[in-house]
Amino acid sequence: MKTQSPTLALPAPVGALLARLPPYPGSMLLAAALNAVLASRLPADTLGYLHGRRLRIHVRDAQSKFDVSWSGQRFTPGRWGEQTDLTIAAAAHDFLKLARRQEDPDTLFFDRRLSMEGDTELGLVVKNALDALELPVFDPRQLRPGALLERVRATVRGRG
Repeated sequence: MKTQSPTLALPAPVGALLARLPPYPGSMLLAAALNAVLASRLPADTLGYLHGRRLRIHVRDAQSKFDVSWSGQRFTPGRWGEQTDLTIAAAAHDFLKLARRQEDPDTLFFDRRLSMEGDTELGLVVKNALDALELPVFDPRQLRPGALLERVRATVRGRG
């Protein structure tokens, strides 16, 4: 029998604090990240299927939900309170493991650490499109202020 790896979760007081934040800024950041990382890499048929569909990312332990949709040109933040077509839910740590390609979505799904609710066909399209992409592994250290500043400097030097 397979043993389930321990699930890390944000402390409850941190989740309670994050739950008090308004959802729109987070949805705006998620849309910007998807545009920067995925929009140009997704196949046209996938983008066509996503057009007008509302997706929600629910970070369970952060008690936060972020809504986005594909406008035909880019990902845009969703309006809070609108019905979504698909909700993908997991703990923050599990989303990080997915982004870093340290965990397979099927494994998380069968371990009941990742769930999808709503349009299952849309969920499969999203999962298969992401599985097919050759994305660089996400490293949170890239977001440190020094690392960000160095990338900006390198970009500016490249233009000069």
